[in-house]
Amino acid sequence: MLSLVRRFCARGVNHTDMDGHCHLDSLFPRIGSTLDRIAIASLPTPVVERQLQADGRRQSIWIKEDNRTGKLYGGNKLRKLEYLLRPPLAKGRERIATFGAAGSHHALATALYARKLGLDATAFLAHQRRTPAIAATLNMHLENGTELVCYGGDYARRIALLRQHLWGRNAWVVPAGGSSWLGTVGFVNAGLELAAQVSSGELPEPARVYVPTGTMSTAAGLGLGFALAGLDTELHAVRVSEPSYARQEVLDRLARKTCYMLNRIDKGFPADLYLHARSILRHEFFGTGYAHSNRETDAAIVFARDQLGIELEATYTGKAMAALVADVVAAGFGAPVLFWNTYHSAPLPVPSETPLHPAALPDEFRSYFPGAR
Repeated sequence: MLSLVRRFCARGVNHTDMDGHCHLDSLFPRIGSTLDRIAIASLPTPVVERQLQADGRRQSIWIKEDNRTGKLYGGNKLRKLEYLLRPPLAKGRERIATFGAAGSHHALATALYARKLGLDATAFLAHQRRTPAIAATLNMHLENGTELVCYGGDYARRIALLRQHLWGRNAWVVPAGGSSWLGTVGFVNAGLELAAQVSSGELPEPARVYVPTGTMSTAAGLGLGFALAGLDTELHAVRVSEPSYARQEVLDRLARKTCYMLNRIDKGFPADLYLHARSILRHEFFGTGYAHSNRETDAAIVFARDQLGIELEATYTGKAMAALVADVVAAGFGAPVLFWNTYHSAPLPVPSETPLHPAALPDEFRSYFPGAR
């Protein structure tokens, strides 16, 4: 393990490597040649320093700008899609299908980049609490030509929907949130990317990194990447989804399987790396449900806009920022901390008042548009 850390640190100062952006491939060429990702993200994403003021204290807050991973659509999903979209292309599939809530960033990013790569897209979307952003998200799907399916009900109904929309269509299914061992690999590399930025002097080594976690893949990968690079950083993964999706055993299982699969590809990858990940799952900012805001989240969003100059939202990033702010205020935290901004914060280039293509919108989703009855 120590030899791996030394090898990585020796490479981390090389800015030519930074432009290539896949540190995992450089450490383990067999992994790179076997997984053969699609480089659709603009990496590395920048890190910027901001000053936070709370209760008369000043604190440097570093921000990892994963909101800038792509011009078409940014956020953390692209790192996973680099790996998840290669197999269907290699196997000659014609359609990508995935799952999410009505306002899912993952489902939208997957559909947009599937279309960019010449594939059709189907999004199986479940109902969620109505938020202002959902209408624009649905209109982006409609403009993209995504086939939208209202997904839910009992087991028999869900199976019937899958058969109806996937059977005989040469489709490939991407899991909800991109959460699989393969999607997690994108964030193993992201952890190494941050370590390279630390090594090259772009920022000090963070004592803590705060990130929202829904289906756990981002958190699992970052924890492994930090451990692989030898960082002493604690990862604070702030839960934003129901416990059935985000709980400690799910995080541990996903990290363990990722290590197992990467070790199968390259025996040099440490199979027990998951034991060294310093990941803390935070539950206290979840509130009353998925996409439900609360006083702490609303205050953190205002705080981030006014003091840090970044736009967040209440479902994911606002809750992670609430955890960071609460910790700084409570403890006067003096060591460097970093906020991993997973949110594509640029406005979507579509209206949100009415559906763009009403005939393509399932009736079940019309209630997400303003004025709908």
